[in-house]
Order: sequence, then C-alpha cells, then structure tokens
Amino acid sequence: MAVCARLCGVGQSRRCRRRQRQNQQDQGSDSDMDEEEEERIVGQRQGDGGGGPESGVATAGPSDAGEYGSGRVNRRGCLEHTSTGPPHPQSLADLPPELLVEIFSLLPGTALPNVALVCKKFKQILSTETIWRRRCIEEFGMKDDLRKMEVGGVSSQDLYVKRVNPRVKSGRFMKLLPDYEHMDYRDVYTHLLHPYRHILGLWQPDIGPYGGLLNVVVDGLFIIGWMYLPPHDPRVEDPMRRRPLFRIHMWESKKATVECMYGHKGPHKGDIQTVKKDEFSTKCNQTDHHRMPGGRQEEFRTWLEEEWGRTLEEIFHEHMQELILMKFIYTSQYDNCLTYRRIYLPPPMPSDLLQPGLFKGTYGSHGLEIVMLSFHETSARATKLTGDPNVPAGQLTLDVDLSRPVVLPDLEQQRNIEELSRLVLGVQEEVQREAEQQAKGTSATVRGAAKGACGSASAAEGAEADPGPSSTTTSPPEAQPFILPLEVTARNEVYPRTCRECFYGTGLIAGHGFTSPERTPGLFVLFDQDRFGFIWLELKSFSLYSRLTDHLAHAHAPNMERFEAMLRNMQSWTS
Repeated sequence: MAVCARLCGVGQSRRCRRRQRQNQQDQGSDSDMDEEEEERIVGQRQGDGGGGPESGVATAGPSDAGEYGSGRVNRRGCLEHTSTGPPHPQSLADLPPELLVEIFSLLPGTALPNVALVCKKFKQILSTETIWRRRCIEEFGMKDDLRKMEVGGVSSQDLYVKRVNPRVKSGRFMKLLPDYEHMDYRDVYTHLLHPYRHILGLWQPDIGPYGGLLNVVVDGLFIIGWMYLPPHDPRVEDPMRRRPLFRIHMWESKKATVECMYGHKGPHKGDIQTVKKDEFSTKCNQTDHHRMPGGRQEEFRTWLEEEWGRTLEEIFHEHMQELILMKFIYTSQYDNCLTYRRIYLPPPMPSDLLQPGLFKGTYGSHGLEIVMLSFHETSARATKLTGDPNVPAGQLTLDVDLSRPVVLPDLEQQRNIEELSRLVLGVQEEVQREAEQQAKGTSATVRGAAKGACGSASAAEGAEADPGPSSTTTSPPEAQPFILPLEVTARNEVYPRTCRECFYGTGLIAGHGFTSPERTPGLFVLFDQDRFGFIWLELKSFSLYSRLTDHLAHAHAPNMERFEAMLRNMQSWTS
C-alpha cells in the first residue's frame, strides 16, 4: 500500500481537474464567506461547484449536474451537490482504469510485480500491453511494434533451413524461429529483457594478451553479443567490423534460449552464467559446430581472411606471419567459452582536449588495435582494449602530459628526426629534473627562490608565453603544417598534413610476453576531434588513431570514480 500512497498525487482525471478549477474560482469569489459555511459546503461537495452570474463565475450546466449528481443552489447562488453523485476518489484504487494504466506505465518494470500484489484490480490492469510496451521501449530501446518487427542481426539463412528429400533432391524451407505473434510485451520483458539486463553494455573478453571489445545490445527480438573487430590493416579510418558471438531469444514456451553463433554452421546451443557483479561467462555446448570439413588448415585460412582480409602468402613479412599464426592458435582454443568483464566509456568533461572515447590505431606488425582515450586533469591516457604478446590488453599504451606542449619547427626541420628528438628529449629532461626534485621534498617555491630574481623573471616570462591547456581561450588553435620525419615509418601513409596541437608523452614498449616494459618518449599529435597520432621516437614509428563512431548503448560510466576504478582493474587483469 506504500506504492499506492506514493502514487496518489501523480496525476488527476479530467473530472478531478475540472472540480479543482471550479473550487479555485469559488475561493476567489467567496472570500468573504464565513468559515462555518465554507466548511459545511466543502464537506458536502468535496471541493466541487461553481459561482452564479452575480459572482462572475460560470454556473454548472445540465451536463455537469448529470455527471456529478443532483444538487441545489445555496443562499450565495452556488450549486451544492448532494450525496447522490459518485464519491470523490479517496485512494489510487478509485481512479479510472485508463488513468491507472498511464500511472503504472511510468513506473520501472521492476516495481510492477509489487504493484500487482496490492489488489485484484491492479493485477488486472497490469496485464495491459500498453504498460509493458512502454517499459520495453524506455528501458531497453525496443523501437518497433512486436507484431511488425523484423528480426534484427539475423540473416535469412539463420531464419530458415531447407529440409531436403534425398530421393528427389529438393525440399521446402522450414522456419527455425518461433511465431512471435503469439507473444506479448509482458512476456518479452519478463522472460527475456529483465533477466538478462545485467549483461547489456560493453565488455572485455579474457583472451590472454589479445583482449577484445564486446557490445551486448537489444537487437529486434534478440539480445545479441557483438564482437567488435578493427578494420583490416592498415585502413584505420574504415568502419569497425562486427561478428555475433551469441544471441538470446524466446521460444513459444516463454523461455529464453541462449545460442552460440561462433563458427560457420549457424546457431547452436549455448549457455550464459553470471560469475559475479560486472562479470559473466559464455559456454558453447556444441563445439563440433565450430569445426570445418577441411580441418584446421581450412579454419585458419577462413579466419585469416576475416581477420586480415588477405591470405598468408600475401603477407610477406615473416615476423608478421609468426604473430598471426600465434594469435590464431591462442584464440581458437577458447571455442567461444569466455569470461567477460564490464568496461565503461569515459565520462566527458568540459575541459577535455577532445571528446574522449574509443579509437582504432596502427601498431606495426601487430595490425590495428582498439584503445580508450580518457582525460585526467592535465594528462590524456590511451588504454588498450585489444592487445598483443608484447603489450597486452588493459595496459596504458600512451600517457600524454597536456601541460607540456611542443611547438613544431617549420616543415623543412620537421623532416629531420634529430630536430624532433631534440625538442621532445628536452622536455623529457625537464620532467625528470622536476621528478627528482619532488622526490627530495623540494617544492617549486623553494626552487624558484634559490634561482634568484633572474630565474623568477624567466619563469614568469615562460608562463606568459606558454599558458598550457588550462588557458581560458575559447577558440581552438589554428592548424599548422605537419609532416613526418623521413626516418619514421608509418603503416598508413595517408595521414593529415595539418595538426592543431602537439604534446610531450610516453608510450609503453616491452619484449615478447610483456617482458622488460618501459615508457619511451614520443610526440602526441592532435589532428582534429576524430584523429590523433603518436610518434615513437625510439622505435622511429608512427601510429595513427581514428575515432570509433558506432553508437554504444548502456556504456557510459556513472561517474569518474567508477571509471578510474575500472581502469585500475583492467591493468591488474594483465599485469
């Protein structure tokens, strides 16, 4: 009954609103009415009535009298209703059914079962399709009518199968999926959407150093787990590729069914288990569906064409061939039996250099990988969502100091790697000196006093000349010409020839198996809101990053604290 008490003030019927307006008019015209008379009238008509012609308030017409019951005109010319009319609603249960439907459809679906326990009337009203349709749309994004909806994320080959008569070598197509016309929104909400609501959003699979990006969404009448794959190397600005790993839907028995979509023989039996909060696992119950007639060699050729868009013979680099074969052997052993951990998109802040989010970038022989760019006060960080045997997924691949801008020289000097190294290494020496001084407990104020007046003046001039990212300027910096040094290699030769800003940063490099990891200096280059680059000075290599523009629902972090906690957990998974 607490739910009833809380909802009584949510809305009013048309009749209640009309009575309220008439009551307000009465109050304006009868201000001189004595309290005893007012209490008597209010007690009889519960706030209903109208003024007469003398008071300037319209009197109740015949239709009003017929609707609210008979009445009489008192000595002030106001219509008093007798007790023959319907009573004023005293509780939520007295409201008309159409108004209760509107009220209940505003409640979250998790509260409706408790509402149904209040009384028989509420239970009957909660069988209305309008209520559950609104819950499916607002909570889970179902966009179409259940009777007209097309099955999203499913090919016609998955919908139908041909039953062949071996004698005549012909057959007819039979539908594999149930007839959804006999289902209603309440069944879909209760048996499909609500039980699996906790797996919607972004996840990172535990595939050793390789990681990945899984997006679980409501797609038509299915919940589908899409694995997001980078475009084929080195086409970093191409759209992402998607591959379904599992799907959940309802059969006519009103029971949700999990199917594994891995392999090349169509959907087959699978299972999903919740390990703990923000973690779940998938299991394939028919791994023989993953095998191909030609054995492992045919599976490898098919995988290579999907993963790299080419054959092994077309990849001339021997080291790259070894890395590709190693990844196939490692990842195929899981057979889609994986554990997933929840990840969030970084919350945007007004002071961010650009919109944070997911980017795909070039990583030499390892191909394209997915990183998450986030901002933390004066630093920008790129965390790997996919990785490789050298630097695994979850590690901080780039750490950019936004308080250390680098002014590029003219184009002719940019072609010289030595000039660029001199600028970046000069900033690195400053960073190291300050770190040593802080370790000794020397504050910036004490250091400035020790340098004398001349040093203080120089520092002040430098501060005026270089306001850093905290400057209050509203307009973005003007684009300046940019070109890579001749000695720097790039997987993608098509990169922007102008940039907005450059900053000092470090990139993480390591040996095979994440051995001897170290941070090496480099240059972060901001091209525009959707592209940035990083020059690895020690490797003499350039990585180009392009924004992932796919819409990802249920993915944003509730706050910065939760996001930073997730980043710490990601690094601990692969450390």
